[in-house]
Amino acid sequence: MTKVAVLGSGSWGTAFANVVADAGAARVTLWGRRAEVVDAINERHENPGYFPGITLNPGLRATTDVAQALAGAEFVVIAVPSQTLRANLTEWKRHVEPGAVVVSLMKGIELGTSRRMSEVAAEVLELPDDRVAVVSGPNLAREIAERQPATAVVACRDEDTAVRLQHICKSAYFRPYTTTDIVGVELGGAVKNVIALAVGVAVGMGFGDNAKASLITRGLAETVRLAVSLGADEHTLAGLAGMGDLVATCSSPLSRNRTFGERLGSGLTLAEVVAETRQTAEGVKSSESVLALARANDVDMPITEAVVEMMHENLPPAEALLRFMSRSAKPERYGV
Repeated sequence: MTKVAVLGSGSWGTAFANVVADAGAARVTLWGRRAEVVDAINERHENPGYFPGITLNPGLRATTDVAQALAGAEFVVIAVPSQTLRANLTEWKRHVEPGAVVVSLMKGIELGTSRRMSEVAAEVLELPDDRVAVVSGPNLAREIAERQPATAVVACRDEDTAVRLQHICKSAYFRPYTTTDIVGVELGGAVKNVIALAVGVAVGMGFGDNAKASLITRGLAETVRLAVSLGADEHTLAGLAGMGDLVATCSSPLSRNRTFGERLGSGLTLAEVVAETRQTAEGVKSSESVLALARANDVDMPITEAVVEMMHENLPPAEALLRFMSRSAKPERYGV
């Protein structure tokens, strides 16, 4: 039976490992740093820190030994904070099996290099295109852990590899689709976190559905502009990894980024929001690298720019809104 290693026992790593275990087509081992989390998964079939009261598949095994998790693994699924990926992969590289496919669950852009997560993995592990894949889409981890119906996109430049991964994670409640447009899928996942921060700020300031719909729609336009400039298919952004993920993340109170923005918009300082935020809101750091990528490719992204100013330059939310609304008038055209 195929062996799958999932590295990262946070919410999405745990939920995805449980999907693979429920699918029944592979044997899955989940790696985590904290012994108490690993013990709870093995002994009580629960990750109490993220999913208290939710019973995980009893066939899911966990370990704190990364070499043990990776031994014999044909698929290495990674779910760690995006800005730690390079350091983690450098540490884990010697344990990755020759021929293994590395799968990114992360939705971020690396600071300093503006590289997508698949690009970081390919660079550090020296992998060809057919051994790097991505899973993305409207995937709120708690709902998936609760085994609510969900869909996703499995992306790899090699279609056969994408199909292999698709079969490993297809379960009664989790339906993955495939694509070869890895650029579009990754950028959709990364930029939607930034837009969700803006939507959260608007909600926190007391604005209603018109404001949310406007930010979601114009946020999608920004995402399309950037993705197409980097070679993506614009239709990918109209699908699950683009619009689907954007709507879920901007609409749900389960979204870390939307919640982070909402607290900032309600009047808390950035330091106060950071202090009370337990899980990583990827958009906070990735907003800078997304904007750097946009500027390097001469792509206009005003919502992203406003988020960067709020998150990293102490621009008050009310002033950010004023700047956005004061931009010059222009016709609405797709991707403009």
